[in-house]
Amino acid sequence: MFSKSKINDPGPKADDSARKAPGAEASQAARPESAGTEFKASAPKAKPPASVLSSDLHVTGNLKTTGDIQVEGTVEGDIRAHLLTVGETATVKGEVIADDVVINGRIVGRVRGLKVRLTSTARVEGDIIHKTIAIESGAHFEGSVQRQDDPLNANKPGQKPAQGQAQAQPRPAGEAAKG
Repeated sequence: MFSKSKINDPGPKADDSARKAPGAEASQAARPESAGTEFKASAPKAKPPASVLSSDLHVTGNLKTTGDIQVEGTVEGDIRAHLLTVGETATVKGEVIADDVVINGRIVGRVRGLKVRLTSTARVEGDIIHKTIAIESGAHFEGSVQRQDDPLNANKPGQKPAQGQAQAQPRPAGEAAKG
Protein backbone atom coordinates (compact mmCIF):
# COMPACT_ATOMS: atom_id res chain seq x y z
CA MET A 1 0.00 0.00 0.00
CA PHE A 2 2.74 2.49 0.89
CA SER A 3 5.30 1.16 -1.57
CA LYS A 4 3.72 3.14 -4.41
CA SER A 5 4.21 6.42 -2.60
CA LYS A 6 7.80 5.48 -1.78
CA ILE A 7 8.55 4.92 -5.46
CA ASN A 8 7.27 8.37 -6.35
CA ASP A 9 8.80 10.02 -3.24
CA PRO A 10 11.84 12.18 -4.08
CA GLY A 11 13.38 11.16 -0.72
CA PRO A 12 16.65 9.65 -2.10
CA LYS A 13 17.67 13.03 -3.55
CA ALA A 14 17.63 14.56 -0.09
CA ASP A 15 19.73 11.65 1.28
CA ASP A 16 22.24 11.96 -1.58
CA SER A 17 22.67 15.71 -1.11
CA ALA A 18 23.20 15.28 2.64
CA ARG A 19 25.92 12.62 2.20
CA LYS A 20 27.80 13.90 -0.87
CA ALA A 21 30.05 16.89 -1.37
CA PRO A 22 28.76 19.77 -3.53
CA GLY A 23 30.81 18.62 -6.57
CA ALA A 24 29.43 15.09 -6.34
CA GLU A 25 25.91 16.43 -5.83
CA ALA A 26 25.58 17.51 -9.45
CA SER A 27 26.55 14.08 -10.79
CA GLN A 28 24.24 12.33 -8.31
CA ALA A 29 21.38 14.70 -9.15
CA ALA A 30 21.61 13.65 -12.79
CA ARG A 31 21.30 9.96 -11.93
CA PRO A 32 17.99 10.12 -10.03
CA GLU A 33 16.50 12.23 -12.83
CA SER A 34 17.50 9.65 -15.43
CA ALA A 35 16.21 6.88 -13.17
CA GLY A 36 12.95 8.79 -12.89
CA THR A 37 12.83 9.15 -16.65
CA GLU A 38 13.41 5.41 -17.08
CA PHE A 39 10.58 4.70 -14.64
CA LYS A 40 8.24 7.01 -16.52
CA ALA A 41 9.21 5.44 -19.84
CA SER A 42 8.33 1.99 -18.55
CA ALA A 43 4.97 3.22 -17.23
CA PRO A 44 2.00 2.71 -19.58
CA LYS A 45 1.42 5.55 -21.99
CA ALA A 46 -1.54 7.83 -21.40
CA LYS A 47 -4.56 6.82 -23.43
CA PRO A 48 -5.25 9.27 -26.27
CA PRO A 49 -8.65 10.97 -26.31
CA ALA A 50 -11.45 9.56 -28.44
CA SER A 51 -11.62 10.58 -32.08
CA VAL A 52 -14.78 12.63 -32.55
CA LEU A 53 -16.67 12.72 -35.84
CA SER A 54 -18.78 15.85 -35.51
CA SER A 55 -22.46 16.13 -36.38
CA ASP A 56 -21.79 17.95 -39.68
CA LEU A 57 -19.39 15.24 -40.90
CA HIS A 58 -20.47 12.57 -43.40
CA VAL A 59 -18.00 9.70 -43.87
CA THR A 60 -18.26 7.14 -46.67
CA GLY A 61 -15.85 4.28 -46.03
CA ASN A 62 -14.60 2.01 -43.29
CA LEU A 63 -13.04 3.22 -40.03
CA LYS A 64 -10.54 1.14 -38.07
CA THR A 65 -8.64 2.01 -34.89
CA THR A 66 -7.36 0.43 -31.70
CA GLY A 67 -8.54 3.52 -29.85
CA ASP A 68 -11.91 5.09 -29.17
CA ILE A 69 -14.34 6.73 -31.61
CA GLN A 70 -17.28 8.98 -30.87
CA VAL A 71 -19.61 9.38 -33.83
CA GLU A 72 -21.95 12.38 -33.92
CA GLY A 73 -22.35 12.55 -37.71
CA THR A 74 -23.08 9.96 -40.40
CA VAL A 75 -20.90 6.98 -41.33
CA GLU A 76 -21.65 4.74 -44.31
CA GLY A 77 -19.25 1.86 -43.80
CA ASP A 78 -17.93 -0.52 -41.20
CA ILE A 79 -16.38 0.66 -37.93
CA ARG A 80 -13.88 -1.25 -35.81
CA ALA A 81 -12.66 0.29 -32.54
CA HIS A 82 -11.95 -0.34 -28.88
CA LEU A 83 -14.79 1.85 -27.61
CA LEU A 84 -17.44 3.13 -29.99
CA THR A 85 -19.93 5.73 -28.83
CA VAL A 86 -22.74 6.55 -31.25
CA GLY A 87 -24.23 9.94 -30.37
CA GLU A 88 -27.93 10.78 -30.39
CA THR A 89 -27.68 12.63 -33.72
CA ALA A 90 -25.47 9.97 -35.34
CA THR A 91 -26.32 7.39 -37.99
CA VAL A 92 -24.10 4.41 -38.83
CA LYS A 93 -24.91 2.25 -41.85
CA GLY A 94 -22.62 -0.77 -41.72
CA GLU A 95 -21.16 -3.36 -39.37
CA VAL A 96 -19.87 -2.21 -36.00
CA ILE A 97 -17.20 -4.21 -34.16
CA ALA A 98 -15.85 -2.97 -30.83
CA ASP A 99 -14.97 -4.13 -27.34
CA ASP A 100 -17.44 -1.61 -25.92
CA VAL A 101 -20.38 -0.23 -27.90
CA VAL A 102 -22.60 2.52 -26.49
CA ILE A 103 -25.49 3.36 -28.80
CA ASN A 104 -27.41 6.59 -28.30
CA GLY A 105 -28.26 7.12 -31.99
CA ARG A 106 -29.07 4.97 -35.02
CA ILE A 107 -27.28 1.93 -36.41
CA VAL A 108 -28.40 0.04 -39.51
CA GLY A 109 -26.29 -3.12 -39.62
CA ARG A 110 -24.76 -5.81 -37.45
CA VAL A 111 -23.31 -4.91 -34.05
CA ARG A 112 -20.58 -7.10 -32.55
CA GLY A 113 -19.18 -6.28 -29.14
CA LEU A 114 -18.05 -7.65 -25.81
CA LYS A 115 -20.23 -5.10 -24.02
CA VAL A 116 -23.14 -3.57 -25.93
CA ARG A 117 -25.37 -0.90 -24.42
CA LEU A 118 -28.48 0.53 -26.06
CA THR A 119 -29.64 3.69 -24.31
CA SER A 120 -33.22 4.94 -24.30
CA THR A 121 -32.55 7.00 -27.47
CA ALA A 122 -30.98 4.10 -29.43
CA ARG A 123 -32.38 2.89 -32.75
CA VAL A 124 -30.85 -0.36 -34.03
CA GLU A 125 -31.87 -2.23 -37.18
CA GLY A 126 -29.73 -5.35 -37.34
CA ASP A 127 -28.43 -8.27 -35.37
CA ILE A 128 -26.47 -7.84 -32.15
CA ILE A 129 -23.80 -10.38 -31.23
CA HIS A 130 -22.46 -9.76 -27.74
CA LYS A 131 -20.94 -11.14 -24.57
CA THR A 132 -22.96 -8.81 -22.33
CA ILE A 133 -25.81 -6.51 -23.33
CA ALA A 134 -27.90 -3.82 -21.69
CA ILE A 135 -31.01 -2.38 -23.29
CA GLU A 136 -32.63 0.60 -21.62
CA SER A 137 -36.35 1.17 -21.65
CA GLY A 138 -37.32 3.22 -24.70
CA ALA A 139 -34.66 1.82 -27.03
CA HIS A 140 -35.90 0.64 -30.44
CA PHE A 141 -34.40 -2.58 -31.73
CA GLU A 142 -35.26 -4.72 -34.76
CA GLY A 143 -33.18 -7.84 -35.23
CA SER A 144 -31.86 -10.80 -33.31
CA VAL A 145 -29.68 -10.95 -30.24
CA GLN A 146 -27.07 -13.67 -29.89
CA ARG A 147 -24.66 -14.21 -27.00
CA GLN A 148 -21.16 -15.50 -27.78
CA ASP A 149 -18.10 -15.82 -25.54
CA ASP A 150 -15.91 -14.22 -28.22
CA PRO A 151 -18.19 -12.11 -30.43
CA LEU A 152 -15.33 -10.13 -32.00
CA ASN A 153 -13.49 -13.07 -33.57
CA ALA A 154 -16.28 -15.61 -34.13
CA ASN A 155 -17.52 -16.50 -37.59
CA LYS A 156 -20.38 -14.46 -38.88
CA PRO A 157 -23.74 -16.21 -38.35
CA GLY A 158 -24.43 -16.29 -42.11
CA GLN A 159 -21.27 -18.33 -42.75
CA LYS A 160 -22.02 -21.29 -40.46
CA PRO A 161 -25.22 -22.48 -42.21
CA ALA A 162 -23.58 -22.08 -45.62
CA GLN A 163 -20.76 -24.43 -44.57
CA GLY A 164 -23.28 -26.90 -43.18
CA GLN A 165 -25.32 -26.77 -46.38
CA ALA A 166 -22.20 -27.29 -48.47
CA GLN A 167 -21.53 -30.53 -46.58
CA ALA A 168 -25.14 -31.68 -46.95
CA GLN A 169 -25.47 -30.90 -50.67
CA PRO A 170 -23.09 -33.57 -52.05
CA ARG A 171 -25.32 -36.33 -50.61
CA PRO A 172 -27.97 -37.65 -52.97
CA ALA A 173 -31.50 -36.71 -51.94
CA GLY A 174 -32.49 -40.36 -51.45
CA GLU A 175 -29.68 -41.01 -48.95
CA ALA A 176 -30.46 -37.89 -46.94
CA ALA A 177 -34.12 -38.98 -46.66
CA LYS A 178 -33.18 -42.50 -45.50
CA GLY A 179 -30.49 -41.53 -42.95
